[in-house]
Amino acid sequence: MRAVVQRVSAARVEVEGEVVGAIDKGLVVLLGVADGDGEREAIWLADKIAGLRIFEDDAGKMNRAVQDVGGSVLVVSQFTLLGDCRKGRRPSFTAAAPPEEADRLYQKFVERVRESGLRVETGVFQAHMSVHLINDGPVTLLLDTPGKGIG
Repeated sequence: MRAVVQRVSAARVEVEGEVVGAIDKGLVVLLGVADGDGEREAIWLADKIAGLRIFEDDAGKMNRAVQDVGGSVLVVSQFTLLGDCRKGRRPSFTAAAPPEEADRLYQKFVERVRESGLRVETGVFQAHMSVHLINDGPVTLLLDTPGKGIG
């Protein structure tokens, strides 16, 4: 699995002009599921992101997790994170999981983040979405599950 995590002061996702998920302070997680990923990867990544200390404490150090600051999480599926652009000019998406499996693991990821006690909003799997966010910092991190060697 691959995730792009952005610390935000606000974010929302729209489908066909309708807001389907919105948060104030928190994290936006763009999530891509790779072929061969399983529940172990979904759980590992959800736990990692829920506990990431990327919010500032009183001393200005990144020392607080999203839950510590009363934040929420907006999770948006994004298979294009698995795009391989090393050859040619058009990305190859052969590393992405088939849609049915990707949706199942996306849902498992969301469920696990909710189990950590966080409020979680989502986009709509396989929908054309518009994501609006105010990146705070800016802070943006790229996380891959261990041992995957994704291009």
